[in-house]
Amino acid sequence: MPQPAFSPGPRDRTVRDAAGNVHAVPTGWELLPPGDAGLTRRVKAAGDHMVVQEKKGRRMFSRGVWAPAATIRKVEAGLTAERSTDAYAKRQKAVAEKREKVQEEYVEDFFGAVVKFLNFHPDFDVMAHRFAKAVTKHATPVGSGTVARTKRIPIERRAESAVIAWMRHQTTAYDTMKIARVKGKRREVRRMLAQRSKELLQRYRQGREIPTDCPLRMALGQKTLA
Repeated sequence: MPQPAFSPGPRDRTVRDAAGNVHAVPTGWELLPPGDAGLTRRVKAAGDHMVVQEKKGRRMFSRGVWAPAATIRKVEAGLTAERSTDAYAKRQKAVAEKREKVQEEYVEDFFGAVVKFLNFHPDFDVMAHRFAKAVTKHATPVGSGTVARTKRIPIERRAESAVIAWMRHQTTAYDTMKIARVKGKRREVRRMLAQRSKELLQRYRQGREIPTDCPLRMALGQKTLA
């Protein structure tokens, strides 16, 4: 049964539970920092431990796992020995190759989804592909934390959200705007900018005349629209 996670406590070697109560870390325990998923997983499976997480904005970040020092040393030694074998190296190579193949396929699928969402007029076909490449390059790297990496929504919606997010940062003044710290204000501004981006995209879908100072054209470095 999964154990409850704690947040960092107010003092060294303390943690805080969900109810706000502060607990001292047991004597003889060490904090295993995040970074080695295999080691962390085995230490947690080996017995008593305390997972420490901290919320920053909407995201939760791991701050490590407290566990008996003896347990950590034992698991580390076993894992080090296992990782030194040829069999382990072969397994890791196979896993890496499979992961790379899956990533390549996803990048290809995501690019196609972006092109489909853009649905530009044939006159702007080259620009659509250049635009889709820019969005895909930004949104699909593993660990990027972008909407493109979530599996909670269909790829079609991920593509749309990634396009709008890219345009917000590349074709508007969002990053330099001074937005009042009022609840809901930033969300309101983002909705307003998203609407402007959608209106701009519609011009390209309809094949309408595009001014030379079009923010999207400028962001992509397009000297020509063909």
